[in-house]
Amino acid sequence: MSTAGRAGPGTAGRSLPAEVRGRLAAADPGLLRLTAGLRTVLAITLTLVVLAALRLDVSHLVAGAIAAMVATFAIREKGLAQQAVTLALGLPVALASMSLGALLNQRVVIGDLFFVALIFCAVYSRRFGDRGTALGLIGFQIYFASLFVHATVPMLPELYVVITVAFGGAALARFVLVPQTPAGVLDRLRRAFRGRFAQLVAAQAELLEAEPDEVDKAVEEVRVRTARLHETALLIQGRLEDGTSDEAVARLVQRRIADAEIAAERLGLMLLTARSARRADTLTLHLPGAHLPSAAPLPVRDQALDQLLLDLEALRLLVLRPPGPRSGTALSQVRNRLLGYREEENLPLAEPAVQDVFRGVGEAARAVMGLRIALDGPQDESDDTPATARSREELDAEDAAIEVAEEEGGTEEPGGLHRPTTRAAVQVAVGSSLAIVGGEFLSAQRWYWAVLTCWIVFLNTASTGEILVKGYRRLLGTVLGVVAGIGLAGLVGHHTWTAFALVLLFVFAMFYSAPLSYTLMSFFVTAMLGLLYTLLNTYSLDVLVLRIGETALGAVCGVIAAAVVLPVHTDRRTDELLVTTLDRLADVTRAAADQLSGAPPADLVEKARDLDQALADLRAAVQPLTHPITPLRSRRDTARYVVALLETCAYHARSLAATAELLPTHPAIAADPRLRGAGRRIVHNIEAIAAQVDGERPAGEIETGPSIAAMLEPGTLRAPRYGRVTDRVLRHLQRLDEAVTGLARPLDVPVRPRPV
Repeated sequence: MSTAGRAGPGTAGRSLPAEVRGRLAAADPGLLRLTAGLRTVLAITLTLVVLAALRLDVSHLVAGAIAAMVATFAIREKGLAQQAVTLALGLPVALASMSLGALLNQRVVIGDLFFVALIFCAVYSRRFGDRGTALGLIGFQIYFASLFVHATVPMLPELYVVITVAFGGAALARFVLVPQTPAGVLDRLRRAFRGRFAQLVAAQAELLEAEPDEVDKAVEEVRVRTARLHETALLIQGRLEDGTSDEAVARLVQRRIADAEIAAERLGLMLLTARSARRADTLTLHLPGAHLPSAAPLPVRDQALDQLLLDLEALRLLVLRPPGPRSGTALSQVRNRLLGYREEENLPLAEPAVQDVFRGVGEAARAVMGLRIALDGPQDESDDTPATARSREELDAEDAAIEVAEEEGGTEEPGGLHRPTTRAAVQVAVGSSLAIVGGEFLSAQRWYWAVLTCWIVFLNTASTGEILVKGYRRLLGTVLGVVAGIGLAGLVGHHTWTAFALVLLFVFAMFYSAPLSYTLMSFFVTAMLGLLYTLLNTYSLDVLVLRIGETALGAVCGVIAAAVVLPVHTDRRTDELLVTTLDRLADVTRAAADQLSGAPPADLVEKARDLDQALADLRAAVQPLTHPITPLRSRRDTARYVVALLETCAYHARSLAATAELLPTHPAIAADPRLRGAGRRIVHNIEAIAAQVDGERPAGEIETGPSIAAMLEPGTLRAPRYGRVTDRVLRHLQRLDEAVTGLARPLDVPVRPRPV
């Protein structure tokens, strides 16, 4: 019996457009990629229509298209007012850049020196935030456009008109046709979170039903969808302050998002245990390619299993169903039944592991109800059962207890050449100088392609390894794009508007695919350039092959500059981020254990958010080490294993923090002073690992000894009880202790057995 074939409550009422919107929101959280692509295409289209009406030639149309694209994608500020100011400031910057490009076009030495200075300033301006980054991008890209269309001084009056029209088109697309407010983005991210939550529950149901030879595939699907849910949660956290009315509301939404994510992940772990001959390892959900150990065949179909599959489908519908009177009493009855599992009501007769899944479904239903209250406001309580009323009272008490914590002061950024923006500016200036010299040898007319590649590989990168991987991906995408450009140029010929239509299509694809694959984005960029060369009547096979050579040269120059000038080696950067992640993990664990032991409340939500952000930064930084082209296979496997262990640690730390925040308000649980001692060993081990990686602190040894469960109460792990805080957190402490100890081996931290 497949969950896909069952019609749960309210399925028939869900329209096809709503289903499509839900799937789109889940695939593109917040519709950020779709919005970026549409806005850029509309800005270019408006610009081309106006310039065509003015009867300007093709070179001006190409310049207008480039200017409109730059004026759209360069601005990344969240508030509309800030975006308007930056766009207004960007216009004079663009006009000045185009003027200088036209003036210096024929002055080789002076023009090259100015280009290098412009590149340095454009990268250095990143230290001034989003506005500085946007103005630097506009200045560089418009100067590049002047080289691309061979701008001259007599062309300037018309180019001024072109740039002004392009910025006007960008403003119209941004503020009128495709407006994007922080509150609107946050609302779409909320819907995306619900969509990905529902997709995860569907994958969990498929795991429960999977045959033994299909379990590994089902586990991988659960792992991927769990990671996507966490990705959406992080996106929401980044938008909360700008998208909500006040800080208290932002903290409430953040707490409810975290609760829902933890409940969904916990439900997945319980399902893994139900499908395993022994208790599943949390690492299975976090290590790519991990297998479920001793996967058991699906038990003989009985009433409990049928009911569990139906309840998972009901939970999925609870997540997706919009609030309002149309929900009806049937959905309320389903919600009441699921919430009853939290209090041992109507638990079917089944194996303990299967009963745990029912309890997990109840906890997930409570998290969904809390999420609905936080996002949609008060709900209808007329159909509440006593169990539902108690869950609602718990949520209300938790909401009332949330207090706005004072913001901590930011850490000071190192000064001088050690400042990241200064270092990157010097590196890209040196790399661009090499690219100019080498590019001139390849082509006196199109040397700037090497400079553009050198510039791009430095954007959003911070180590030599990241630059190397980005350069490789750009070169691969360029080669594939050249092949596509050759075919498209032959098909389009001299059909100008057909070529522009394809350019618009590729622009949309470029922006939509950019966050997913840099190689794919580079492919669309190169294919688009082939069409632009066709429009400018400068297309030839030699030109596209030359682009490959210039791209390779620019990537090599970027890597050389990064490796020689003020280098930040990948190992050093990943070690720094690993230490930061371990420090954040220690902070969360220490604060949670203290609060669970009876200490005064701390801002655990903010600490957990800092841990998630540090882990996300580390995950991005280790990509060069885990890339398929890396020749060091053992190092790649070690990096993947360490990150997976840290994700496991973060999950258990978030769970501890979430439970600790229940203490002031939950009527059924109380603090346990013994937990402070249990957490002390974990924190010591985390700090010992951080000291070993850092190399600048006195390094200690990992302490091992009796399990935390044995330290507190024999037998508790075998028979968890849900009424006391000790029983709720004991397994998380145990698994966190095991995962932290597991980090010692790959990181070469000495382990000292603790005397019994």
